Amino acid sequence: MKALPLLLLAVWGNLSSGSGAEFRCAHSPSTWCSSVEAAVQCGVLQQCLEANYTQSRQTADPVKIELYYESLCPGCRNFITSMLYPTSVLLGDIMDLTLVPYGNAQESFDGDKYIFKCQHGVDECVGNMIEACLLNLTNSDPFLPIFCMEASNDPVKAAQLCVDLFSPQLGWERLMKCVNGDLGNQIMHQNALKTQALKPPHNYVPWIVINGVHTEDLQDKAFDALVPLVCDMYKGEKPAICGGKGRRFKSYSHK
Repeated sequence: MKALPLLLLAVWGNLSSGSGAEFRCAHSPSTWCSSVEAAVQCGVLQQCLEANYTQSRQTADPVKIELYYESLCPGCRNFITSMLYPTSVLLGDIMDLTLVPYGNAQESFDGDKYIFKCQHGVDECVGNMIEACLLNLTNSDPFLPIFCMEASNDPVKAAQLCVDLFSPQLGWERLMKCVNGDLGNQIMHQNALKTQALKPPHNYVPWIVINGVHTEDLQDKAFDALVPLVCDMYKGEKPAICGGKGRRFKSYSHK
């Protein structure tokens, strides 16, 4: 299992309890591991993972999750930090995750390169490009530095520190060569094409596609409880955290 760094666990706990809100646990000890939310609120996610987790073997196709987003979109940042990244830590063995930073940006071609205009301004275009290059250049887990960026107060300003901490083998200089060069320009153009090809067309972000399908129902369920949704949609042998022996996170109940 991928280890969840304590620093990021603390950040996630703060985000989950509300920006600036005092961190409180209103649950009794017997229910601390009853759900991901309860474990986070009580500061025992890592312990719950250790109590519940056994190495799973993939016995069916992974659940494919695509996230179309923007680096400075508040809703995107909240979903990445409080739901998507923790779920990838818990269920990475049965998930196939694709991140596409572009969102509501617009592109034009000046005869030499593509020019991008982003919903939240120039800084968002820079953030999108940094994360797009991370996803294409990092052989190890690129989600960790992206989570670090999105969990910070200023994702763009935090980018170099996040890369130094979690992708040191890549190096900031090499990453910025991609960001400022032809490679990054072409990567972002491909993200634009992927986003423009969505069916149905996206009309907001974050936009979530699961196993090639986007519906409002799936979007709402992913926002409310992604872990049990992935558990329910996986057709193979369920990992322990989806309902194995001993304490477990509760299963998703359809309305």
